[in-house]
Amino acid sequence: MINEEIIDTMIRMAKDAMSKAHSPYSGRPVGACVLASDGTLYGGCSIENAAYGSSCCAERVAIFKAVADSKREFDAIAVVADTDEPCVPCGACCQVMAEFKIRDIIMANLKGDIELADLMDLAPCATGKVRNFKEG
Repeated sequence: MINEEIIDTMIRMAKDAMSKAHSPYSGRPVGACVLASDGTLYGGCSIENAAYGSSCCAERVAIFKAVADSKREFDAIAVVADTDEPCVPCGACCQVMAEFKIRDIIMANLKGDIELADLMDLAPCATGKVRNFKEG
């Protein structure tokens, strides 16, 4: 697992990204930060659309930004929202995390609650490259 200093930095970046969210329909902005294996951090915010299926979660925005910057290996992702409990990624985001083998999930809220999870605990049936995660 990554160290506490990196976790704090990722949560700070996710909160900053959250402030840029476009969430006029749910009223719930979400921010995320993904850590590429080379140490580069990418923030992402939720972007909603009136055609809700066209919306994109903060986690996917962060991952897609990193992929667009040629990153393919990641160590962790953090997600933050103004929720009662730490913010849990949706199934679609978990599937994208599985595609890129992002195992360590940092879930937080604005109250300072933080939970760490393994992707396999959140989405044990995610498909794709995740199948060999249990080996390592």
